[in-house]
Amino acid sequence: MVVSVEAAAIRHLALIGNFLPRQCGLATFTTDVYTAVRDRFPDVQVDVYAMDDHVGRYDYPDAVVGTIPEQDLSAYLDTARTIEASGAQAIWIQHEYGIYGGPAGEHILALLDRTTLPVIVTLHTVLEKPSADERRVLEGLLRRAAKIIVMAERGRDILQRVYGANLRQVVMIPHGVPDRALVDPATVKGRFGWQGRQVVLTFGLLAPNKGIETMIAALPAAVERHPDLLYVVLGATHPNLVAHEGEKYRDRLKGLAVQHGVADNVQFIDAFVEHDELLGYLEAADIYATPYSNPAQITSGTLSYAVGIGKPVVSTPYVHATEILADGHGVLVDFGDVAAFAREIDALLSNDRDRHRLAARAYARGRTMIWPRLAEATMRETEAAVAGRPRRIAKPVPGLKALVPDFAAVERMSDSTGMLQHSIYSVPDRRHGYCIDDNARALMLVSAIADMDAVARDKWTTIYASFVQYAWNPDKRRFRNFMNFDRTWCEDEGSEDSNGRTLWALGVTARDARDPKHRDWASAMFDTTGSIAFDLGSPRAQSFAMLGAAAMLQAKPGHELSRSILQRFPDMHLQLLEETRRPEWQWFEIVLAYDNARLPEALIRAGQALDRRDLIECGLSTLDWICARQTSPEGRFRAVGTESFNRPAYSPPLQFDQQPLEAQATVDACIAAFEATGDARWVQEAERAYGWFIGLNDLDLPLASPADGGCFDGLMPTGLNRNQGAESILALQLANCAISGLSQRPVSVAGTSRVVA
Repeated sequence: MVVSVEAAAIRHLALIGNFLPRQCGLATFTTDVYTAVRDRFPDVQVDVYAMDDHVGRYDYPDAVVGTIPEQDLSAYLDTARTIEASGAQAIWIQHEYGIYGGPAGEHILALLDRTTLPVIVTLHTVLEKPSADERRVLEGLLRRAAKIIVMAERGRDILQRVYGANLRQVVMIPHGVPDRALVDPATVKGRFGWQGRQVVLTFGLLAPNKGIETMIAALPAAVERHPDLLYVVLGATHPNLVAHEGEKYRDRLKGLAVQHGVADNVQFIDAFVEHDELLGYLEAADIYATPYSNPAQITSGTLSYAVGIGKPVVSTPYVHATEILADGHGVLVDFGDVAAFAREIDALLSNDRDRHRLAARAYARGRTMIWPRLAEATMRETEAAVAGRPRRIAKPVPGLKALVPDFAAVERMSDSTGMLQHSIYSVPDRRHGYCIDDNARALMLVSAIADMDAVARDKWTTIYASFVQYAWNPDKRRFRNFMNFDRTWCEDEGSEDSNGRTLWALGVTARDARDPKHRDWASAMFDTTGSIAFDLGSPRAQSFAMLGAAAMLQAKPGHELSRSILQRFPDMHLQLLEETRRPEWQWFEIVLAYDNARLPEALIRAGQALDRRDLIECGLSTLDWICARQTSPEGRFRAVGTESFNRPAYSPPLQFDQQPLEAQATVDACIAAFEATGDARWVQEAERAYGWFIGLNDLDLPLASPADGGCFDGLMPTGLNRNQGAESILALQLANCAISGLSQRPVSVAGTSRVVA
């Protein structure tokens, strides 16, 4: 009969953890909580995503809608997308170190970073002395989770004291236990051939931290007074231990029993028993023992089950035991105290009245922990998390103005060497040093800002130009890219992209620098290095070089090296397009990646420079195609996110993580299209892409920081990546300059007074 229960506000839940038939305590727990929620709230859909340590080994039940190979990072990202699309309202994670991939299980953070849903995390271990990786992962969970569930009050204390957790985020919900009647062990013992024996039981996966050695050493004294005593060690050896040394540990314990003369009083049952059989073993025991050796153990499902069944417990005082057995609900003895275990077991076996009273007290406590209570408590917390989920900010209204170019954030990220790559929030992170990509972009920016102070412009142009000049390695005939903070180079030659981008910056500087000395330097540097373009094999690197060559031709009409570059690559790109073109796929590659709009922009600029209409037309058609791909259902600009980079051919782009570089590239490409055609439609496309920076995006969140000229690093499923790296700041400021320049043109339908959504 189904008991009538109140309706749950939650209708659909995603549950992540190990799951039966995988043999471990966490799999048993996750399976039990799944069953508890479904039994208590039959209208709630619970989708299980099982962590998989051996792909293909387990025959999972229908409840498991997906598996996650623990070391396959891409599977975590795919699962995040699946959950996001499934209609689930929240994600409930069972967290234990050792079941998720990456250092200290960090792969689970990648999954959570790619979903917008509220997250509830049940912590099965809370370490008081974590390693650096363990701390980082747990702090990541604390930042992401709406609710953290612990199963002991000590867990709350550790989370606050060691990790600085907000206690309003943390809730204690005891480990669930079965709802079984209290039975006399004598009525069950015959099922296991234990008639006439006084049985002490320990169960769980066999491993050295279970303290079995202490119990075996205590048996001779107890057996002397109770010759019929039987100590049952129930459980398979931990799979990790078996993989490392087979059954050597079990054999050592058996040898220890022989050594102490109690081999006939110890029974090892090497099995991972099913749920009902396990409860039968528990019911048949007179005493349950947990001689664990780890004081910090904060959760023990085996102890919870024993209390729930109503077993008198003798235990070491690890964290969970001290809480669940407090106030006379069990017996605690010191770690490794052989004499104390023998004494307390003797006392309970010698006094039926005391043993039965202790059993009744344990059973009464267990009634507060039955699985339906856990399901109810967890659903209350989940409903609160969903109800408290932050709403998207109000939608921007028409009339937003483009931002004035602002050098402040670029200067904040720069020093006398150049522009630093990364930041933590807005503070430069010197650990990652510099790269030529950012300094090349910064060099272009100082020429693009119209009203920059002349002294400041001269200073910063010189600094960024000096970085580029020092990066040139004449022995390799390549630009280096990455530089440490101490000004030592990380490599002898940089990537193709970084070399192509540097040529682009040199061409733009030769054309646009305000001071003739900088134009002369850039022209000479381009002449010295420009021939490296012919060695570039990457279409993007080639496009960057083409943009630089087109700028050089504007600076120096008839410049032969630039003309040669522009004559080399466009036809190669046309051939690439011809090879990959399909009715639904009008692109140069079978995948999308970064800086996509630079490819059509380069063709348009090359077509203008060479007076080739075919290149312009190809650039316009492919730009039109990529703009359509970068459009959300609401008509807003949606940058092709990093998750979509290099996805299989013709797959639709995924929504996140969206980065500023894509918006800036699209702004520039659309302005090139406008200049080539005079069609005001491209102005609207440029402004639509620019609107992404100031809040016209999938999350209605501005990435630009108008107060200081900064820009956040990306649009994530959960909101903003609030770091402000060089690439992001430069993308915004270069886009600001481009849009501001657009407003000066005589044919502009929007200017800077509004952004077309």
